[in-house]
Amino acid sequence: MSAEFSTPRDAFRQLPQALTLLGMSGVGKTTLATKLRREDNWFHYSADYRIGTRYLAEPILDNIKRKIIEKDHFTARLLKSDSIYIGTNITVDNLEPVTTFLGMYGNGEDELTLSEFKRRQFLYGRGECWSMRDVPEFLDKARSIYGCRHFVNDASGSLCEIEDLYGRVNEPGAVPMFELLTRDTLLVYFELSDDLRRTIIQRARDYPKPLYYYPPFLEGKVRGLPDDADRPAAEIVRDWVGDLIESRAERYRDIADKWGVAIPADRLWQAMDEVESEQLREAASGRKFGLLTPKLLDLIYDAVRSEAERRPYKKDLFEKYLKSAGQAAARMG
Repeated sequence: MSAEFSTPRDAFRQLPQALTLLGMSGVGKTTLATKLRREDNWFHYSADYRIGTRYLAEPILDNIKRKIIEKDHFTARLLKSDSIYIGTNITVDNLEPVTTFLGMYGNGEDELTLSEFKRRQFLYGRGECWSMRDVPEFLDKARSIYGCRHFVNDASGSLCEIEDLYGRVNEPGAVPMFELLTRDTLLVYFELSDDLRRTIIQRARDYPKPLYYYPPFLEGKVRGLPDDADRPAAEIVRDWVGDLIESRAERYRDIADKWGVAIPADRLWQAMDEVESEQLREAASGRKFGLLTPKLLDLIYDAVRSEAERRPYKKDLFEKYLKSAGQAAARMG
């Protein structure tokens, strides 16, 4: 064991964990966080859930009401007279209202003008910044109110793109985003191999969906385009998404090098498959839960140990996380 990381594996496993998951949409962050919540009682902090229920709640409802008023005069009349109430049913497992609000620039039905698209991009980006600002508060709630020993921050796939915006939308002098997140959580980046990244790009082209775009990237793509698009959003997204995912890969690697650890995504998927197979074998004895956490923590432990050996300057970063976890363990008893 290197001098830079001397905590034994078993001791690391026993600590209350707080993780921030980094990676592109489709890499498996939400699948993993959901499994940890359902199977091992982790507190699942979903950035998109927080955005949708707190920071975009009113714009999302306004958008729904506007669509009703435009297309359904009967329901619109009841809505205007306060005879009915419209609400969303956003849950950690159902984030469709957030996605539909974000929308896409295009000339198809329910697609957006460029100006409206940019407005919603800003609102989502600001909400994402504020959702990360809230992580320390919810980490405390997870342990002090809900009694969850472990916490997972299921960050958006665009977390790598909001660091500059975070500094602009928060109060002057606010702690920078990644410095805040690494005070009490360990940043874990699930990295795609070249082959897997190409697969993700092709999937995004085959099934276009609303995405948040790094503002300088977006400006470069829309420069000279009309406010009213001249083609469907699906065609536009297909032209953009490859460059977006490649740029995110570079940005995430830089973030992981500075602030956290990287784990190959295929190792994560293999671990989840192994746990699922083990659960099937253990089902007869009644043991269905508690199998994923040790498998995940072994992956993280090995990544931290390797990173500490390769990059000694991260010693303070990892020691800070271990100290925070140790203090949490003392408080929880």
